[in-house]
Amino acid sequence: MKTVLITGVSSGIGQALAKKFLAENFAVIGTSLTGKVDFDDKNLTIYQLDLTSTDSMNEFHKHVFKKCEADKTPIDILINNAGVMFDDDETHVYVETLRKTLEVNLLGAVGTTEFLIPCMSTNGHVIFISSAAGSLADTGSIEKSRKPYHYPAYKISKCALNMYMRTLALRFKHEGPINNKNGDYITASCINPGWVKTAIGGDDADLTPEQAAENIYKLAITRPETGQFWWNGEKYPW
Repeated sequence: MKTVLITGVSSGIGQALAKKFLAENFAVIGTSLTGKVDFDDKNLTIYQLDLTSTDSMNEFHKHVFKKCEADKTPIDILINNAGVMFDDDETHVYVETLRKTLEVNLLGAVGTTEFLIPCMSTNGHVIFISSAAGSLADTGSIEKSRKPYHYPAYKISKCALNMYMRTLALRFKHEGPINNKNGDYITASCINPGWVKTAIGGDDADLTPEQAAENIYKLAITRPETGQFWWNGEKYPW
């Protein structure tokens, strides 16, 4: 049985992803702010994780390391899904809002990934849930963007997340063959999930969390070209 770790599974895309992977016979390690979710499965393990708290992150990482060692199973897929938007209606950058946003959307994802790399399969897949808002091409187009200059802190955080993924992919591809005899390396991907009916996307969005989860699942279980930004099976413009 393969293992997937997904952050932020209490609602929205994260919950839909957890249920999809469980239905496909994966062992799922999930996180939530409270350490609880409103669904259950024999193959589901939930840990408390606050991406803004160093203590919470350290405790979570210790639990995951112990579980992987005890079960003798690596993490095959890591999905950094947890995210926040604090400035939906803002058109200006406020430093405190930006700092809070980066703490979760960028630093939380980076910290989780860096700590868990040693737990991963040598041919695993790390996925970051990005956004069309992180695309310089899309964000700069008034005709294409729903709110071209709104929620700047959120957009900055997703654009930075894309760059982290790119550097990580290059590192994996260079270091992987050096550090294991099979020449394997971990694939890294960002994905634009689309405009989804979540707390961030709102009720007018185009997709349900289940539809978004289906597209993310398809990418997660494959080995696409590493270091790319994806949407619905196609490369998305940076």
